[in-house]
Amino acid sequence: SLSLSCSRIVLPVSVEEYQVGQLYAVAEASKSETGGGEGVEVLENKPYEKDGEKGQYTHKIYHLHSKVPTFIRVIAPKGSLEVHEKAWNAYPYCRTSDNFMIKIETWHKPDMGDQDNVHGLDKSSWAATEVVNIDIADRSCISPKDYKADHDPAIFKSEKTGRGPLGPDWKEELANNPNCPHMCAYKLVTVEFKWLGLQGKIENFIQKVERRLFTHFHRQLFCWIDKWFDLSMDDIRRMEEETKKELDEMRQNDEVKGMSAED
Repeated sequence: SLSLSCSRIVLPVSVEEYQVGQLYAVAEASKSETGGGEGVEVLENKPYEKDGEKGQYTHKIYHLHSKVPTFIRVIAPKGSLEVHEKAWNAYPYCRTSDNFMIKIETWHKPDMGDQDNVHGLDKSSWAATEVVNIDIADRSCISPKDYKADHDPAIFKSEKTGRGPLGPDWKEELANNPNCPHMCAYKLVTVEFKWLGLQGKIENFIQKVERRLFTHFHRQLFCWIDKWFDLSMDDIRRMEEETKKELDEMRQNDEVKGMSAED
């Protein structure tokens, strides 16, 4: 069986702005998770063209030993806590997959998260899909130990764009304001873990982790808007090259850091 969930993340940025913001935030967030032999290793990052689709291909390894709960560490075979992620980013559509059979397919749409079944699943798959609405300004959706005030959209105000802070009714205000751009990232997560006896437990755990990551990542992305708002795609590609070198050094020289497992 498969575990399916679709997270809908509405943001006060346009689809075009998000393309730069997302890549900037991926590079920055990778640094905060890398050290002590763990974290992110970028093997490839290059343009691709296939069957008329053009985009950017990345192949990363996530070295995850301290990031997973004890019950998985104890039973996981050697090497299995290195997750290979291959991503094909043909923006505004992206898909990623890895050797664990976690597939994430994302559509970025200029709407308020009100479209059903954006990914065009068949009727029975869509019926089995859990829909999760992630509110980046809702502090109750993250655990207290993960909270950082400088990544809180409810108190952040952008100097360059004037956007924020996001109050309790920010989505309604956004929907009624034709001058403020908005978009939704629809993230369909498919998890299939073929390990008898643990399948349900592991699949639920992975879905929970992905939601936690999506929530954090998009809170950061919005609160970093003044850092990425003026960047071009050329700036981003240069930054990715520099980040790749930094990550290699940090993985070897820094201590383990970033989000630890929630047992």
